[in-house]
Amino acid sequence: MLPRVTAARYIDGFAVWLRFADGLEGVVELSGDLSGPIFEPLRDQALFSKVVLHPEIKTLVLPNGADLAPEFLHARLKGHAAA
Repeated sequence: MLPRVTAARYIDGFAVWLRFADGLEGVVELSGDLSGPIFEPLRDQALFSKVVLHPEIKTLVLPNGADLAPEFLHARLKGHAAA
């Protein structure tokens, strides 16, 4: 079963607080993960701060249409490198 983000809140800089359906919650700092063509524009903190939880796909979606895989976010929150 894929992890589902049930709540999210922008904190500061490139940090987002997340809660998952399995009860895991905490702050994920994503500044080091914003590389590549779709994520590079999100290095603008003002743009990144508009991150939201998509109600249907249950993960973070950014204003330029990029989304972050819930498995990746869950792994980052647990302190593991995503595969």
